[in-house]
Amino acid sequence: MSNQNPTPKPATKKHIARLERERRQVARIRWIVAACIALVVAIIVYGYINVTYLQLGRPVAEVNGEKITTKQWQERVQIQRNYLLNQYQQMLYYQQSFGLDTTQQQQEIATKIQNAQVLGQEVLDQMVDEAVIRQQAEKLGIVVTDQEVEEALQGAFNFYPNGTQTPTATATAFSLPTLSSQQLTLYPSTATPTLAMTSTLEPTETADPAATATSAPTQAFPTPTFVPLPATATSTPYTLEGFKESYAKIIADYQKDGVSEATIRSIYTADLLRQKVLDAVTADTPHTEEQVWARHILVSDVETALTVRTLLLNGEDFAKVARDFSKDTGSANSGGDLGWFGKGMMVAEFEAAAFNQPVGEVGEAVQSQFGYHVIQVLGRAEVPLSANQYQQKREAEFSTWLENAKKESAILLHDEWREYIPTAPAGSNP
Repeated sequence: MSNQNPTPKPATKKHIARLERERRQVARIRWIVAACIALVVAIIVYGYINVTYLQLGRPVAEVNGEKITTKQWQERVQIQRNYLLNQYQQMLYYQQSFGLDTTQQQQEIATKIQNAQVLGQEVLDQMVDEAVIRQQAEKLGIVVTDQEVEEALQGAFNFYPNGTQTPTATATAFSLPTLSSQQLTLYPSTATPTLAMTSTLEPTETADPAATATSAPTQAFPTPTFVPLPATATSTPYTLEGFKESYAKIIADYQKDGVSEATIRSIYTADLLRQKVLDAVTADTPHTEEQVWARHILVSDVETALTVRTLLLNGEDFAKVARDFSKDTGSANSGGDLGWFGKGMMVAEFEAAAFNQPVGEVGEAVQSQFGYHVIQVLGRAEVPLSANQYQQKREAEFSTWLENAKKESAILLHDEWREYIPTAPAGSNP
């Protein structure tokens, strides 16, 4: 018997067709797998690009067409969070080292740090204000140079290559008013009159809130953007090398939280620009203000107020009636004398009467939330402002100016910012 190999059978058309179908199926599966892999890669790449570039480039707010991007805002949130944390640690240090009770301050700061929505909104509002100021500065021709920013940064590290400037206080010349013949009649010399207008307008410990509280909270001044300071610095860099070393360390610390050096410098720029615009807007702010010297008697009801006014009109001594009737224990013992005060120091109804009532006249009873006031104005004059009072007045005027500028601006806030509040770095919560 021979070992010859059997002759292979020729492939049939059916067999060939089956092999072709299998080949096409394998190729199709390969294409599907490749397409799935490509789709997954595309999704991953898009997600990375979206998170890294597209999402961070989306605006959280627009001010007259100028966009505040998510990235810019997120960096500022991180800076604000670090700033508040430094404040918290400082309050804790004061408590532990000096025995000061800073519990309330610590709680307020901790609440703000832990409430991401409040923190995010606060930063967004600051950046909107900065954008409005920046645009208004451009209209006014006000600029901040790179050299000014560099000097501000150096000053933050107590490095002054050209020496520090020593401010000198310039006193405002004025003469103290003397009592007129009318005032001497109204305020007998046996009493102790307020001869001079005092620069301190704060109420004394015994003052009654009826004479010092305002009818509604005053509008808060625009809070200047805080400037990041080297809170962790342990020495003062008096040399250029020392400054550069400390500056590089602080920048490196911020970069760990995703904050760029450009953002740090932009904050210094905004702070300098705000001060320049404030100086321009308040250049004509007077160094004096109208003040009045008045006394009053505070009672609970209109009937008593009528009785008090009748006694005064009939010649009764104002000081005696004040001691007998006034609920304002802070001023009753001094005959109802409130001293000199400017606008914004009293409740609205009281202020309106005092600043419009003729000197010497015993006015009609004025009602406020504290009761009924019978007022007598003893003097009216332009009074020099102290340095603090002058600065407060400038801030108030700048606040009004900024609010008006914002009303005239097209400001659009995108609520999506709430979804992109950056998470706090590990260990950064109090």
